[in-house]
Amino acid sequence: MTTQTALLLLTTETPLHAGAGQSVAGIDLPIQREVHTDWPCVYGSAVKGALRAHAHHLSYGKEDLTDLFGPDHAAAAGERDSSHAGALLVGDALLLALPVRSLQSCFKWVTCPAALQRFGRTAARLGLGLGLPTAPIPARDEALGNGDAKLFLEEFRFKQSASPITDALAKTLAGLSGGALEATSLHERLVIVHDDIFSFLARNATAVNAHIAIDAATKTVKEGALWYEETLPPETLLYVPLSANASRRKGSALNATQVLARFEQLLHAEKNWLQLGGNETTGMGWCRVGINKAQQKGA
Repeated sequence: MTTQTALLLLTTETPLHAGAGQSVAGIDLPIQREVHTDWPCVYGSAVKGALRAHAHHLSYGKEDLTDLFGPDHAAAAGERDSSHAGALLVGDALLLALPVRSLQSCFKWVTCPAALQRFGRTAARLGLGLGLPTAPIPARDEALGNGDAKLFLEEFRFKQSASPITDALAKTLAGLSGGALEATSLHERLVIVHDDIFSFLARNATAVNAHIAIDAATKTVKEGALWYEETLPPETLLYVPLSANASRRKGSALNATQVLARFEQLLHAEKNWLQLGGNETTGMGWCRVGINKAQQKGA
């Protein structure tokens, strides 16, 4: 079977809430996180569901939806012959860089060597030769950026040193972003910190907002209608590994190349926005998506 692969780079343009469905440490609605790193993520099932909903809103036909994402559970229930997997294999949206408040500018894009290494490994697995340089691990009080000066991120102070790695990374990410990012802006704001510092920021630099429901008659908060919700901030950078196989639907002749081409039409360059996560009626979850195809792989 021939497989086509691509890497999706997502840049959030509004707050994003992909809920974990449980309460944690006073947060009623926390976001999804990886178990081993505790870094924010969006599970592949949620990404795939958002893509399917996006295709539905664009009036994709039933056959196209079945080719790409598989049949609806309701349609496949009790129909063993018509049940099959979709041709698209959608991975988790993993964290690459987190926007963090800074005294030097409105914010900084913060990443770490561990996140960059995993990003590079994922790109290599998908057949993308990004050629990213290996980032050294800074000391806990140091950061790699675009200048030789003190750097303030939240309550942390760092000794910042200029590094050609951030310049190369800025150019690469701008080219992968589908028009969402500019190399100049990335170069000015991108910093690399120690893995432990990044993990602390990933746990504590997200937004937690209070939500209430007002009683129309009394104009006071309804009893029990106060909750706290966590979100990823705008400008967060995530990436999604994507693979395409030939369609498994009976009667379909779409091969992997055609499946990926049909998927690309969902997020073409002139309109490559996707709404992901919850609270879509309040404008949350909008992301700009860059689709970066790899060379064909044969198996």
